[in-house]
Amino acid sequence: MHNLQVAVERTADAAQDLATGLADAVGARGWHVATAESLTAGNIANVLAAAPSASTWLRGSLVAYSPEVKFRLGVPRGPVVTEECALILARRAVELLDADLCVAVTGVGGPEPDEGHAPGTVWFAVVSPAGEHTVKEVFDGDPPQVLVATTERAIALLTDVARGA
Repeated sequence: MHNLQVAVERTADAAQDLATGLADAVGARGWHVATAESLTAGNIANVLAAAPSASTWLRGSLVAYSPEVKFRLGVPRGPVVTEECALILARRAVELLDADLCVAVTGVGGPEPDEGHAPGTVWFAVVSPAGEHTVKEVFDGDPPQVLVATTERAIALLTDVARGA
């Protein structure tokens, strides 16, 4: 339990700095933000909700932890730790939550491999008015560390896109 507490504290501190930068960037563009989360189960949205003026730019989050929920959102039956899954989740969140910018995450938190992927494997998809892009990362660490790294990376990706990077 100690590792989880440390991970939560690190997320609250490090990701909060990132969320402040995101708030400034989306505020300048007038964009609304959403998340679509599997691996992180709402953790990204939780951090964003504590950012400055979040009530003006955060639309919400789709938490699709179970593969069956992903399938109901339009992900094809089959593996869900995929680029396609992340993209579909991001697109659906933009549509359902009326957002301009969305990050979606799907992956393997560990400690065991899943769907043939090593623990720490995460697919990110970002959808915005500027287009769509995906990133695959493999993070080291136990499940709480993977959760923190995924949350931080997701917020950094949102911020980069909102800043036009």
